[in-house]
Amino acid sequence: MDRRTRNRICIWVVVIGMVNFLTYTVAYGYIGGDAKNGRVADGVYYVRGHFLHGAEGQETAVPKGLWIYSYVHSISIWPTHAAVLLSMLVLARPHILATMKDGFVSGATFVTVFATVVVLAMAFTTVWFVLDFIGQLS
Repeated sequence: MDRRTRNRICIWVVVIGMVNFLTYTVAYGYIGGDAKNGRVADGVYYVRGHFLHGAEGQETAVPKGLWIYSYVHSISIWPTHAAVLLSMLVLARPHILATMKDGFVSGATFVTVFATVVVLAMAFTTVWFVLDFIGQLS
C-alpha cells in the first residue's frame, strides 16, 4: 500500500473514532449515564451518570434495549481508542524515527513498545468490559 493511501485510511480511522467518542458522550449525557456504571436489579435496568447529577451520580431506569445499546457502546470505545492511537502512531512514525536516532531509546523501539502497550491495554479493557456485560446479562 502506498503512503498516501495508508495516511488517508489512518485519517479516516481517527475521524471515525472521534465521531464514535462524540456520539458516546452525547448519548451518555442524554440518557443520564451509561450501563457500565449502572446495574440490573430485579429485572430493571439502570444507567448511572457520574458527575451529571452529583459526585456519586444518579441511577435512571431505562428499557433493556437502551441499556444494551449503552453497554455495547461503552465496550466499543476501547477498540476505537486503540485504532485511533495506532493510526496516529502510524502517521507520526516517520517523524518519530527521524527525531529519535541518538537518544536513550531508538524511534523504532519506541514505536514498537508504544503500539504493544496500546494493543495490550485496550484488549484487556475490552475483554474486561465484555465479560462484565455478559455477567450483568446473566
